[in-house]
Amino acid sequence: MELAHSLLLNEEAYNQLGEVQKAEFIFDWLRYLEKLLLATSRNDVKEKQKTLVEQLLSLLNSSPGPPTRKLLAKNLGVLYSIGDTFSVYETIDKCNDLIRSKDDSPSYLPTKLAAVVCLGSLYKKLGRMLVNTFTDTVGNILKAMKSAESQGRYEIMLSLQNILNGLGAAATPCHRDVYKAAKSCLTDRSMAVRCAAAKCLLELQKEAIFMWSTDLDSVATLCFKSFEGSNYDVRISVSKLLGTVLAKAIISKHPGAAVSRQSIRRVSLEEVLELLGTGFLRGSSGFLRASGDMLKGTSSVSRDVRVGVTQAYVVFVSTLGGTWLEKNFAAFLSHILSLVSQSHPKATQTQPDAVCGRRCVSFILRATIGGLLGEKAQIAAAKDICQAIWKLKKVVGILDSVISVIQHPSISVRLAAAWCLHCIAVALPSYLTPLLDRCLERLTVLKSSPEAVTGFSFAVAALLGAVKHCPLGIPHGKGKIIMTLAEDLLCSAVQNSRLSAQRTQAGWLLIAALMTLGPAVVSHHLARVLLLWKCVFPVSSKDLETEKSRGDSFTWQVTLEGRAGALCAIKSFVSHCGDLLTEEVIQRLLPPLPCAVNLLTQLSSVLKTYGSTLKTPSVVYRQRLYELLILLPPETYEGNLCAVLKELAADLTASDIQVAASAFLLPPLCHQDDLVILSPLLQETDHRFIEEQLLLGNGIACGSLEYDPYSIYEKDVEGDSVPKPLPPILSVISSAVKLFGVVCAHVGEAQRLFILEQLLDSVKHSKGARQQIVQLHVVSSLSSFLKYLAISKGNLGPEEMRRPALALVMGALESPNPLLRCAAAEAWARLAQVVDDGAFTAALAQVSFDKLKSARDVVTRTGYSLALGSLHRYLGGISSSQHLNSCVGILYTLSQDTTSPDVQTWALHSLSLIIDSAGPLYHMQVEPTLSLIIMLLLNVPPTHAEVHQSLGRCLNALITTLGPELQGNSTSISTLRTSCLLGCAVMQDNPDCLVQAQAISCLQQLHMFAPRHVNLSNLVSCLCEILLDNSVLVNLCSPYLLLRRAVLACLRQLVQREAAEVSEHAVMLAKDSREELTPDANIREVGLEGALLTLLDKETDQKLCHDIKETLNHMLTSMAVDKLSFWLKLCKDVLAASADFTTVTCVDTMQEEEGDKGDDASVLTTRNDDKSYPYTNPRWATRVFAAECVCRIINQCENAHSAHFDIALAQEMKKRDSRNDFLVLHLADLIRMAFMAATDHSDQLRLSGLETLLVVIRRFAAIPEPEFPGHVILEQYQANVGAALRPAFTSETPPDVTAKACQVCSAWIASGVVSDLNDLRRVHQLLVSSLTKIQAGKEALSHLYNESASTMEILAVLKAWAEVYVIAVERHKSHRQPLKTTTCSEESVRNGSYSSDGLLDLVHTDLGTLSRLWLAALQDFALLTLPSEFASQLPVEGGAFYTAETSENAKLHYYNSWALILHATALWLTSTGFVVADPDEGASHLSRPVTPTSMCQGSSSGATVKSPEDVCTDRFHLILGISVEFLCSLRSDATMESITACLHALQALLDVPWPRSKIGSDQDLGIELLNVLHRVILTRESPSIQLASLEVVRQIICAAQEHVKEKRRSAEVDDGAAEKETLPEFGEGKDTGGLVPGKSLVFATLELCVCILVRQLPELNPKLTGSPGVKATKPQVLSEDGSRLVSAALVILSELPAVCSPEGSISILPTILYLTIGVLRETAVKLPGGQLSSTVAASLQALKGILSSPMARAEKSHTAWTDLLRSALTTILDCWDPVDGTHQELDEISLLTAITVFILSTSPEVTTIPCLQKRCIEKFKATLEIKDPVVQIKTYQLLLSIFQYPNPAVSYPYIYSLVSSIVEKLQEIDKRKPEDTTELQIFQEGIKVLEALVAIAEEQHRSQLVACLLPILISFLLDDNALGSATSVMKNLHDFALQNLMQIGPQYSSVFKNVMASSPALKARLEAAIKGNQENVKVKIPTSKHTKNPGKNVSIQLKTNFL
Repeated sequence: MELAHSLLLNEEAYNQLGEVQKAEFIFDWLRYLEKLLLATSRNDVKEKQKTLVEQLLSLLNSSPGPPTRKLLAKNLGVLYSIGDTFSVYETIDKCNDLIRSKDDSPSYLPTKLAAVVCLGSLYKKLGRMLVNTFTDTVGNILKAMKSAESQGRYEIMLSLQNILNGLGAAATPCHRDVYKAAKSCLTDRSMAVRCAAAKCLLELQKEAIFMWSTDLDSVATLCFKSFEGSNYDVRISVSKLLGTVLAKAIISKHPGAAVSRQSIRRVSLEEVLELLGTGFLRGSSGFLRASGDMLKGTSSVSRDVRVGVTQAYVVFVSTLGGTWLEKNFAAFLSHILSLVSQSHPKATQTQPDAVCGRRCVSFILRATIGGLLGEKAQIAAAKDICQAIWKLKKVVGILDSVISVIQHPSISVRLAAAWCLHCIAVALPSYLTPLLDRCLERLTVLKSSPEAVTGFSFAVAALLGAVKHCPLGIPHGKGKIIMTLAEDLLCSAVQNSRLSAQRTQAGWLLIAALMTLGPAVVSHHLARVLLLWKCVFPVSSKDLETEKSRGDSFTWQVTLEGRAGALCAIKSFVSHCGDLLTEEVIQRLLPPLPCAVNLLTQLSSVLKTYGSTLKTPSVVYRQRLYELLILLPPETYEGNLCAVLKELAADLTASDIQVAASAFLLPPLCHQDDLVILSPLLQETDHRFIEEQLLLGNGIACGSLEYDPYSIYEKDVEGDSVPKPLPPILSVISSAVKLFGVVCAHVGEAQRLFILEQLLDSVKHSKGARQQIVQLHVVSSLSSFLKYLAISKGNLGPEEMRRPALALVMGALESPNPLLRCAAAEAWARLAQVVDDGAFTAALAQVSFDKLKSARDVVTRTGYSLALGSLHRYLGGISSSQHLNSCVGILYTLSQDTTSPDVQTWALHSLSLIIDSAGPLYHMQVEPTLSLIIMLLLNVPPTHAEVHQSLGRCLNALITTLGPELQGNSTSISTLRTSCLLGCAVMQDNPDCLVQAQAISCLQQLHMFAPRHVNLSNLVSCLCEILLDNSVLVNLCSPYLLLRRAVLACLRQLVQREAAEVSEHAVMLAKDSREELTPDANIREVGLEGALLTLLDKETDQKLCHDIKETLNHMLTSMAVDKLSFWLKLCKDVLAASADFTTVTCVDTMQEEEGDKGDDASVLTTRNDDKSYPYTNPRWATRVFAAECVCRIINQCENAHSAHFDIALAQEMKKRDSRNDFLVLHLADLIRMAFMAATDHSDQLRLSGLETLLVVIRRFAAIPEPEFPGHVILEQYQANVGAALRPAFTSETPPDVTAKACQVCSAWIASGVVSDLNDLRRVHQLLVSSLTKIQAGKEALSHLYNESASTMEILAVLKAWAEVYVIAVERHKSHRQPLKTTTCSEESVRNGSYSSDGLLDLVHTDLGTLSRLWLAALQDFALLTLPSEFASQLPVEGGAFYTAETSENAKLHYYNSWALILHATALWLTSTGFVVADPDEGASHLSRPVTPTSMCQGSSSGATVKSPEDVCTDRFHLILGISVEFLCSLRSDATMESITACLHALQALLDVPWPRSKIGSDQDLGIELLNVLHRVILTRESPSIQLASLEVVRQIICAAQEHVKEKRRSAEVDDGAAEKETLPEFGEGKDTGGLVPGKSLVFATLELCVCILVRQLPELNPKLTGSPGVKATKPQVLSEDGSRLVSAALVILSELPAVCSPEGSISILPTILYLTIGVLRETAVKLPGGQLSSTVAASLQALKGILSSPMARAEKSHTAWTDLLRSALTTILDCWDPVDGTHQELDEISLLTAITVFILSTSPEVTTIPCLQKRCIEKFKATLEIKDPVVQIKTYQLLLSIFQYPNPAVSYPYIYSLVSSIVEKLQEIDKRKPEDTTELQIFQEGIKVLEALVAIAEEQHRSQLVACLLPILISFLLDDNALGSATSVMKNLHDFALQNLMQIGPQYSSVFKNVMASSPALKARLEAAIKGNQENVKVKIPTSKHTKNPGKNVSIQLKTNFL
């Protein structure tokens, strides 16, 4: 194919190819040429132009296919528009000659058509340049049209459209001729020609004024005629033409001067509407002729005309636009309503007509008001509609006007009003309960009016159906009222015969609707319902017989009505309350069933007896019974199966059924994928609501509420705006078909065979139209049976069953009804599936082959070809490949049968099924199939769109089969890939929308498998052009829903991978494109993202909206951070476009009144009205989505650059590069958007706004304001936050909004943004007000919603207060710590407004109330979390904040809030120290105005008064119980906040002595807690949770220690007189030292600590490291979190010995020492500056704690401890010595310090045994030799502490061994002067050691030591000269020495004098230094009082001279 990519056609390559390849080659070249011409320079084109034109014209004669001729023509046009035009006339003449040619053979046709297309293209491109030739051309074309067949007429119409487009006004001379030709084509028998003619006329009306003036009437009549017998595409095109022309007639008031010569008729709106109305009411039969038929009452307008006119109305209004509609709404409305009013009785003479008329009018109103008007204009329109109703009845206000209609005499009107109430309730949930009350009240009062009884019962049922759409529900008690009322109606039905039917119906309708409220409500009324159900049927068949003989037709009517109602109620129960269907309930449901079936069998005789008035009630009864039986398991009515089956068979073959309604029976039985080859009406379209009517044929009514009032409460069918049940006579068949499948599968085989034979006979014996109906029903039932069998994995049974089944299916496969053939093909495959026998399957396939080979008629060929495909779908893949080859071969042949497009369509569809199911087996066939597809795509005429659609499905299946192989580079693969892309290109150019949709999904597949080979920019531009196609204004995009869905599915996939590229391509397209491609969503300004948002606002299709949102989310995720301003502006425009500013301003005035200083919220309300917003009145759902996007953007920024949340950094980076953009710079916008959303009138939007505000507060609270240190950036927005929150606390706000607002309040207060208490009070006040509101408990709150809603609100308020209290306490604590007092900014301390306790004081006033409520809430929570077996013990009336009936719904709210409340309660109890504060709290400590049970011990009235101790114990156990229950079974969805809050609550609890004593004294409780904490640590990785858990563990151990100490103390006090030996041992391990796992607190703690330590340092586990004892691994530094955890665990370990008895301590000591020393060994890393790592410090601290434990000295454990401690010291010494010759890089300082800790903290006998002492001394010696100054300094410091140890036995050996080397080192100093401060420090430390020795030494030795020390010190002194030039280090050394000498002199004066005397040199040096120093001091006194010494400020005062 690469050879095709050149400017001129490569004729050599071309001539070597086969026929099919030639066509491909040409098409590929033309595609390439089209791009190349635009990119080539004009001169290059001119050079080659002549050759090119010749090549292109020669192609005309090679009979090009439709896509090729289109491209060829396009290229010719482009070529002439770029190059020279002088040869263009020749080209035009040549084309004209080709058209004139007399050759009529089919082979010449493509050439003629190509010439026609070329002319169109040339005129379109060159336009007025060719003005002098165009009359001849047009004449020629029109002449050719007379003899042309449909393809020719089609192409000629499109060509004329292009000519008109190119010439514009210049074409006026031919307008009339074209008009005349197009008129005839508009009623052509070919639908494609009609569409083309409509397009041509649409082009014509732009210039041809007569069309919308003088000829307006005839254009309209013509369009009405065109609608007759039309298909969907024609209705779309013609309605667009008609609507546009009529709109033009109204708009063009001032025609231009040029036209003024013609007399122009002015057309008024009334006339235009009258015209449309005529079409709607009388159809195309004209104005006069119709009257005769109308008078006779025979004519009824065909539905397709009515539907077409309906669409024209919508186009008409959409073209005129939303503002026009607002102005002219009243006139428009009155006209539309007149269409269905009484003034045209004939239009509504039959019920089907009336229903259809209503549906059309409803569609017009919905599409215009719903699609064009914003929310405010819609409300105005609603008022207008009410006015229209009001003209008929005198009422005011929307609700009143609707309710007034509920008692209308017509049942349809009553139902419509009831449904309207349902819609109001769904839109405004707060109206649901008041409306329900009002209707129930009217129903009770007006019980004696039949209209009121039915009307208001419909209303109540509709409102109950709305409850599932209102998350806040209705009060639980309503169920009881409704149930009572229903019973009352049923019981009183007999009293008044005038009302009995209505009351019976109303009673059962109410019960059936009540069932939709679900098990929670129904369970309370189930017994009564079952009783009523039992009573409605006679007990035995005998009673039924007597019943038949009594009564008259009226009583039977009422009886049947009642029984049908009862069946419906039970059906509703079974489908809505599945959870209640226990064995017992099913047993109670069953008894009436046999009787119900019995009555079914008797119905025919009852009908005979009492006449035909019972016909409808009996049909309804049948339908209800069938519907119920379908839902019940067949086992429940086993005894009646045969009776039911007989009745079903009779129903299906009944003789009186007149209508064959295949369109609703069969689609569910066909495979969804097969429906696409049938009528497009079966597919989803935007006009589904009205187009559905056409499916059913003219005689049958389409669905409407009045056919089944019971459907008013059912779940809405997806996407349907109103329930549309079919007439009972149809729906009974549909139920019978469904039930037949179930019953037939459950009866015996003999019975099954008999019934199938019977059905087959009934088909054979019926004749004509009736045979078709019977066949339809029978085959449907058989399909239903086979489908049920296949799904339930059943078997067909014995072989003789196959014959009748096969006969029925084969008969249907040859039926003229395509839907029936489709269902039969499915049944054919299902039959093979349930027989499950290879031979049978092969036989079926063979039958198909034979039929296909022999048959010539379309019906048989289509049926059997689909049957083959279906067979493969269910049994494919397994079948042998020769089977596959023969299938494919036959389908190939059929798909090339050009005589019948239907055969091609079905054969290709079947082929696509085979490709799909064969999978990898198909690889052999891929190439031939692909070339077949391409060949057909290039040759099938565009008029056969259905063939192209099937080709698209085949191509899609092939691409899926090839899959990722398409990425390959081999020649064969790249040829396949090119062909696939070529096929997609052909389909993209197809005029049919569904073919384009196929092309897009093929490209989407290709992009998934081989993304590099799909040209993204072409694909994106194609998608955008479709999305923003200006052709249909209603939806701002393509009129085809399926095409829009395909586009969005594709976009969604593209942006997942390449969002940025897609976005750029879209903007590029917008810049390049012509002006007219810019509809309301201007991509240039708002990008693809903005266009999608606009689309989201306009679309109503759920799937499409979901895809748009997903696409936008993907784009946001990958691009929001880079295009921050753009995204925020998008969201802001959507939110601001219709923010309701009136509400905002009133918020402001309120604030001003409060006397606040000018509030910032007012800044938000000023809005420049002149600035146009890109979005006009977006709907609330779109605005909610925009608010969610804002939150997503903030989350995206969190993972990006830190500057997004750091204003100083952001500003700096913005200065550096202005393109940088950071979120924090948009804070004002974020607050503004949240504010606008939070103060809107839509509750959903308010929730989103508050959520956004919450996110903003949480993310930005801590960011400091660089310009005002000590403040944060959010502080300036406090007024806005207050203003956004205030509206949420008004009384009429729904509880969910208030709950959310409470969360924001607490987050705001807790964030610490506002430090000034006076400012905080505003928000605090809101919380106080809500606290007052909830204090009254569950009784006082709003009765508009379910009780669980008030539970939600109460708990939200309590949770908010809890959060504030927790924060207040934390702040108070941190301010009490002295270190932090300085952080309080001085200014606020001066003002006195900031006190650390300020927030706490604010909360304090309400703490009394709060603590009571918190405890009550926790008690509720505890009760609700009890397992189900305790249900009987729960309080009957519920808890403090929930009612027993709504406990299930309430649980969720408690789960959301208990943790914080628990934490707050624990803190409060801690603060009171568990002392019961209130004197009155003794009795009702947990009770409130609504006294809940006191801890389940009866209510407080009769209970005994509890002592304070009991109260505290209860509270303690409540908190502990909830915590343990939660922590021991952590659900996967438990949040981090809950776990943390729970652990903090436990910490708070154990902070005070009393709870500690409870835990300490109850060992089992402690162990339980430890085990639970161990689990938490194992299952939750988060370090913060693990640390919090360890803190609780530490507290438990402390509690145990306190307990042991207390016991020891009291024992000593008690047994003071007795001997010490007899004292019992306290602590764990008692006398034996054994610790029992599971019973021992210490053991549990050890397990937990080991778990933590081994997780951080696996080397500690001897099992893991392989060898016992020490193994050489490098020490490591742990992460900060790891270090914290390890340190916490070590602290706990060191506390353990104190909990044990002496024997117990011996058992655990080895473990503790092993772990502590292990941590030391594993983490002793050398750090700079001699620091110890935090873990080493912790382990040393722990060691010190262990070594100084009293157990080491207790007599019982002394010896064992000594041995163990010696071993531990040995282990530490061993760490030093190289193991296996490798030297470990341990930190000497850490190890030396550990040794020192041992020496100083243990009793002397541990360290004084010679071998250990010797090793220790060696270590010190060795360390002194290390050159590292830091090590030396540390060593001196440690030695100093050892030398000073009071016990000489310990310290003397070290002194003897080490002093001499220290003195030597110090004496070196004279020779080696110190160079820096560290060396100086070494000498200073050394001197300190010597001085200490002097102090310790005994008198007789002291003089020798001083004699050593003095010379060293004096050698440091400098004389005056040297001092001047000395370095600062030397000066410091001099000062240090002098100072020390001054101290030593007086202390040891005698020794001092002796030394001085013996050495005159020293004395001289010292004196000189002292003198110099005195002078220095004198000089310095004025400037400074101190001389600086490193690290210390010591003022040297000179004493007397001691010498």
